[in-house]
Amino acid sequence: MRWKGRRVSENVEDRRGGGGVKAGGISILGLIVAFVAWKFFGVDPQQAYQATKQVTSAGETQNTAPTSLTPQQKEVSDFVGTVLADTEDTWTTIFQQQGAQYTAPKLKLFTGRTDSACGTAQSAMGPFYCPADQKVYIDTQFFKDMRQQMGISGEQNQSELSAKDEAGDFAQAYVIAHEVGHHVQNLLGISSQVQKARQQSSEAQGNQLSVRLELQADCFAGVWANHTQQRTQFLEQGDVEEAMDAAQKIGDDYLQKQARGYAVPDSFTHGTSQQRMQWFNIGLKSGDVNQCDTFK
Repeated sequence: MRWKGRRVSENVEDRRGGGGVKAGGISILGLIVAFVAWKFFGVDPQQAYQATKQVTSAGETQNTAPTSLTPQQKEVSDFVGTVLADTEDTWTTIFQQQGAQYTAPKLKLFTGRTDSACGTAQSAMGPFYCPADQKVYIDTQFFKDMRQQMGISGEQNQSELSAKDEAGDFAQAYVIAHEVGHHVQNLLGISSQVQKARQQSSEAQGNQLSVRLELQADCFAGVWANHTQQRTQFLEQGDVEEAMDAAQKIGDDYLQKQARGYAVPDSFTHGTSQQRMQWFNIGLKSGDVNQCDTFK
């Protein structure tokens, strides 16, 4: 994936290297359990946080200002900022074509824990979008977890990132674009409609609505990739396969089978591996948001 030399978004808030609140005393197992419980089994983020709060409270320290970033941290910040800028360019154009104005989200990089308008953001939750403050939250440790815990590697392509212990660059970009896709849904009023419908539905029906919302965000990520490719020719051989590998390994069925040996479809909240790959590909091939209606 070719990303260097392009515009870097000014909407990145980097609170790593001493900024925000750091969590201490968390076992890797505790992080994985809390992360899987929230991201893939639909447990509320605050419940996931409370489940690990006792473990983390003894080792918490708070810092008020970020220290200087290491060269690798600066590279990650530039990479995330470039991908975010690409999403800004893509969605600004699409909204303008519809006679609307796009308001870009902020993206906050943090280490361990930080505050958000949706509650405490914790690394165990994985990346998420908070509609209350219109920010995407990412602990970049997740990019390492993608490779080390989830087996999402980057050997299929060339990478301009120097880190070799993280998932590939396009897999990381897919994650960022997916979360920005939730911001687009929020601006379009889709998220609030789904939330209202979920409140009036059974748990199984609510989960299905959540799946449709997540799959649409995957499709929107594909739309981003399509438009960015047309504008910059940033894709390299193996990039698409890398994103498909990531989509497969974060499917509900794949994760549940890995965790307990079988899948429970009624509990799915993000979609199967096949669905996630399919909808990302629809957005990638078409570049058309009108093709991303997962609610039909």
